[in-house]
This record gives sequence, C-alpha cells and structure tokens, in this order.
Amino acid sequence: MTTTQKKIIIVGGGYAGFEIAKGLDGVADVTVVEPREAFVQPPATIRALLEPALLDQTILPYGKLLKNGRVVQDRVAQIAADQVTLESGAVLPADYIVVATGSSYAAPFKPAGDSIEAFKAAHAAASTDIMNAKSIAIVGAGAVGSELAGEIAAAQPDKQVTLISSEERLFPMYPAKLGAQLAQKLERMGVTIVLGQRAETLQRLDAPYAGSVTLSNGQTIAADLVVPVIGSRPNTTLLEALPGAEITQSKRVKTDGWMRPSDLPNVFVAGDIADVGDGMTIVAITRQAPWLIKTLKAVVKGAVVEDQKPYHPWKQAPILVPLGPHIGNSWLFATVGNWVTRMMKGRDLFIPKYRKAFGLSGDAK
Repeated sequence: MTTTQKKIIIVGGGYAGFEIAKGLDGVADVTVVEPREAFVQPPATIRALLEPALLDQTILPYGKLLKNGRVVQDRVAQIAADQVTLESGAVLPADYIVVATGSSYAAPFKPAGDSIEAFKAAHAAASTDIMNAKSIAIVGAGAVGSELAGEIAAAQPDKQVTLISSEERLFPMYPAKLGAQLAQKLERMGVTIVLGQRAETLQRLDAPYAGSVTLSNGQTIAADLVVPVIGSRPNTTLLEALPGAEITQSKRVKTDGWMRPSDLPNVFVAGDIADVGDGMTIVAITRQAPWLIKTLKAVVKGAVVEDQKPYHPWKQAPILVPLGPHIGNSWLFATVGNWVTRMMKGRDLFIPKYRKAFGLSGDAK
C-alpha cells in the first residue's frame, strides 16, 4: 500500500459499510471501525429461529473482509473534519469519512449491543420460546414480521400464528397485488391476519415476551408469546454533533445531493441513517453503495464532489418477501410469485453470497 493513497474511514461494518469498504479496498487506504467482532445477516436470522443450526452461518467475522485495508474493533466517539476519535482514545486521520451506523431492531433479529455471544444467547432464548409456544402474536407486518409469520407457519404448521398490522393492507407502499397475494398465502398457511388495528398494550418493544395483546378496537388476542416487530430505529447519535446536521421527522439525517449530512464536505452517509428518499432496506444499499463507491473513486483521484452525478433514490425499490423456503411474493417492478422469490432469496437467504464476501465458504464450522 503506497503512502500517497487517501485515507477513508468507514464508520460501521453493516451492510452499507462493508460493501463500500470492499469496493474501495486497494483504491484508498480503507479502515472500517466496527464495535462488533462479526457481521450478522439479519434476514437469515429470522429462519434461524426455526432452524437454530443455521445461525452460525449468518455470523461472519471481519478478519477476511478486506485484502488491503483493516477493520478496527472499536466505536467512534467523535467525528471531525480530518479525523475520527475512538472510544479507546485512538485518533485516526481521514481524508474522507463514510458514516454507516445502520439501525437498531428488536431482538432477536439484530444484536442489541456489541457482544456477539450475547446476541447468540438472546437468539437461542427466542428460538426456544417460539418452539415451546402454541400461539404466537407478531406485532408489525413489514418484511420482518411477514417473513417471520411465514417461516413459523412453514416449519411449525401446528402453531397458531397471528400477524397484526395497523395498516389497512400488507405492504401498502407497493401495488395492492403484492400485499393481497402475500395475505392470501399466509392465510392458506394458517396465519390469522389482523389489519387496521394498533397494539395498545405492548409490555416491551425490544424482545419477545409471554402475554397477550389488546388492540385499538378493544379486542384482546391471547398468545403464549408476543413478538414485537415494530421497525428499525436509525443510529444517528454520532451525526447529531456535526455542524449543520439536521435529523428529520423520520429520525434519519438529511443530506445534500451527494449524500453529505453536514457542513463538513468530506463526510458522507449511507444506509438506514441517510434520509435520501430510499427505504430502510438492503435493496436501498444496493443502489447507494455503488454510487458512493464510484463517487469516492473519482474524488480520491482529484475530482470535485460537486462535479459528480448526484445520487438519485429508487423510485420504487424492489422487495423480496419469502414465506419460508418455498413460497412468497416479490415486487420487481411487477409482482412475481413463488418461483422467482424462492430462487432469488427464499431457498438460501443470500447466505452463500455473504459468506463469500467475507472470505468464507461452505457451511460454518
């Protein structure tokens, strides 16, 4: 690695962070700062609740991610124009900084803290609770809630599963056909769907618990296990201190046309924290990461940021919603069914793809 390479710090090693780091590895002197020892692949952790042996294949250590750059296991405490300060006290100089701190989600789909072992324990406890429960109420019918309902119904068809949404239909931001076909398939699998009702009595939002759910219409749904799946919470705390940064109503950070969130012209953001018009999805990252990689490749060679093509979000991002390994629906600019959904996501949940990206192959040992 030459001494003339620009230094790029990637804050966060989640989906956006690791993709951008790999794309810039070798083009610049790349350092990823990530407090966890391994990446966790959330979509696959859903199925792993029903197939616990699958979990280890979804936990990917960072050791082989980069060929030239490095991953520092630490947490960024402060961002400045030309450096980041870590909680350990170390200061890393930077020519460019990309903040990709992602979002937090209810256990057991993502780690709640920095410890992978604690995540494994929480996931195992939730898996045991699901296996032992005869009736399960899932509160929240977005992609995670719908997929969880499908996975439980596919693997344990004797269980009574209720999927609750405050929306009047599933996936209301997409053409009605997608939600209608998913609802029909879930009901055929034995899932009860309750629409247009808000859960009023959730005991907690961060993890499954034993109890019942009272809805906004007064109805009480008794269940052995309640699983709250209410949505992601962007991790924007680090950005709030930046000069000129503005947190929007969606709790994400506003950016300019080049995905910069503040008055610091060399600081960029990507992923769930960036309010650029995309949803908080992995599919959004498949558009953002290539744009940011291309832009930064030009900039480190001397190009001006403002001379690069601005970022444009998806007009309507594709979405893949498997309901277990065999059936589901997706929207790929048109609604498609079981075969496409199974082949693109349902059969392997992208596990081989991500294991390869992290320098791993085959099943976890």
